[in-house]
Amino acid sequence: MRVIWSDGRSESVAELTRAVLDALDGGPTVLPLDPRNPAADAVRAAMRPDEPVEPDTAVIIPTSGSTGRPKGTLLSTRALLASARATHARLGGPGRWLLATPPCYIGGLQVLVRSHLAGTTPVVMDLSRGFRPEAFAEAARETLSSPGPHYTALVPTQLSRLLDAGVEEAAGFDAIVLGGAAYPDDLRHRAERAGLAVVPSYGMSETASGCVYAGVPLDGVRVRLGDDDRIEISGAVLSHGYRLAPDLTAESFVDGWFRTSDVGTFTADGRLRVLGRVDDMINTGGVKVPAGQVENALTRRPEVRSACVVGLPDPEWGQRVAAAVVTTEDVPVERLRDAVRAELGAAAAPKQVRVVDELPLLGPGKVDRSAVRRLLLGHVERPVADVQE
Repeated sequence: MRVIWSDGRSESVAELTRAVLDALDGGPTVLPLDPRNPAADAVRAAMRPDEPVEPDTAVIIPTSGSTGRPKGTLLSTRALLASARATHARLGGPGRWLLATPPCYIGGLQVLVRSHLAGTTPVVMDLSRGFRPEAFAEAARETLSSPGPHYTALVPTQLSRLLDAGVEEAAGFDAIVLGGAAYPDDLRHRAERAGLAVVPSYGMSETASGCVYAGVPLDGVRVRLGDDDRIEISGAVLSHGYRLAPDLTAESFVDGWFRTSDVGTFTADGRLRVLGRVDDMINTGGVKVPAGQVENALTRRPEVRSACVVGLPDPEWGQRVAAAVVTTEDVPVERLRDAVRAELGAAAAPKQVRVVDELPLLGPGKVDRSAVRRLLLGHVERPVADVQE
């Protein structure tokens, strides 16, 4: 196994790219790690790089280990290439990519693979100091100066910052693949008004990046709903398991299907709609409330930039709906409760709301829900005496 540390600078991305291309061609398995991640050393130790690697593994994409036992997703050359080819087929053919997300995560790493298949070199935005709209604009100008199509991949937080900064170059891309987190309606409307070609995607490391674009599975990918409407996925893009975790592998990969941790439904026209995580279902007073739906109701408010909703222990209701929100202006908490109540009913209205400057993150665009729970538990607001009609 080859451990590659990449902090987002072009030199380290180039080193990672060489290692990944070598792995795709049968070379040593690559374990990419970000030295800026406080949990990186613990994840490296958990991956046991000195022990033999599971067969047919080109890349191991690790978790941060922040929410429990670290795990590494095993990805084969077949899965990585199948994902990259299907992405180009859906977007309009191979093109020039701008790398604007950390390459140690699957979304960024796939930009390297897609560029390889396209016979191009990705433009690398320097992420060593974080995501800066002015740096994106500069990298975008370089990307757009060469023949297209032109693509990039972002997470919602990055897209929001580009819109806030008025980065006009973003409108030059033929597609901006958006993943890593939910796509709030307010952000969607802002992107549409700015003329951005945003393609929302759903997927994870276990599917070698996004495998459902705008609710429609990529070519070769199948999606179904299992028990309790849990989303299940099959196809050539699938991982073949987890590093040194046969029990977890057997539990998650069954008869060619990957059992995700998400609950979903299909719209009238057959598109997949992700409702939220299985463990984010809140049972409050006997009513099951999907946290994701409450988050969507909150972020539809123009004053709410982002939101995270969790269930907290409550002596009366069993669990209470609690929310941490980032707002663009001062807004009465009761107005937010009323908006959720009007859309989803009294049971879904948050009994606890805290306005924060920003939501804690695990990785690019992924909210650290455990940290949000700790934050809200440490800020005990007197619960609202709400009648769940």
